[in-house]
Amino acid sequence: MPRKALIAANWKMYKTPAEAQTFVDAFLPLVKGHTRDEIALFPSPVLLPTVVPACEGSNVAVGAQNIHFAEEGAYTGETSIGQLRAVGGTHTLIGHSERRQYFAETDEIVNKKLHTALKHGVVPIVCIGEVLEEREAGKTASVLKTQVNGAFAGVSPEAAAPIVIAYEPVWAIGTGRTATPEIAADAHAIIRAEVTKLLGADVAAAMRILYGGSVKPDNITNLMAQEEIDGALVGGASLKPESFTAIVKY
Repeated sequence: MPRKALIAANWKMYKTPAEAQTFVDAFLPLVKGHTRDEIALFPSPVLLPTVVPACEGSNVAVGAQNIHFAEEGAYTGETSIGQLRAVGGTHTLIGHSERRQYFAETDEIVNKKLHTALKHGVVPIVCIGEVLEEREAGKTASVLKTQVNGAFAGVSPEAAAPIVIAYEPVWAIGTGRTATPEIAADAHAIIRAEVTKLLGADVAAAMRILYGGSVKPDNITNLMAQEEIDGALVGGASLKPESFTAIVKY
């Protein structure tokens, strides 16, 4: 079975509730009836009570940009998996490069968050990728293998089906630099080979691996032409309905 692509919008720390509502009102009619790909929006936590109801009954899922691994507790400023589910969120990003860079998230933390998401039936999108210094030093493969092994520790093949991976070359996020389709596909192949070692060929063949890093309407078609690329995690170009629609409808 071919893997169904997922096109995801990471809004990061942008939009007010009113702006989010305006986006959804404009976006949903543009993608109504689009079934070739799955579509998901990842707004900041305070926008979830606006975006989830606005997308209810549509072909657009809504998730969180981050969760805490604990089910509840004294973790000021964090969002629990129960809170996400209670407001209707169905997906979550885990281990985004900005979480790793600015909030010191480790592979161990990513792993704990992944187990929490799987336990509660939330679709996890696990983000991995190398920084520029690692790529220039020829360490891309070793970094990706280490991150995959760290994130997936203790995950059984039976439990792994919902997992999505997003490959984000950190040097291409928000920089205007994009990995060429060939560079991206090579990295995806490394990731899939490592998943094969950990979880078996069947799980690896079915697992979707998205590309994230300065995805725009003018490069999405070439990226998606690569057999190894199963969708996109889109940042800045997802903030306007028209540009994100152009990406969805590549």
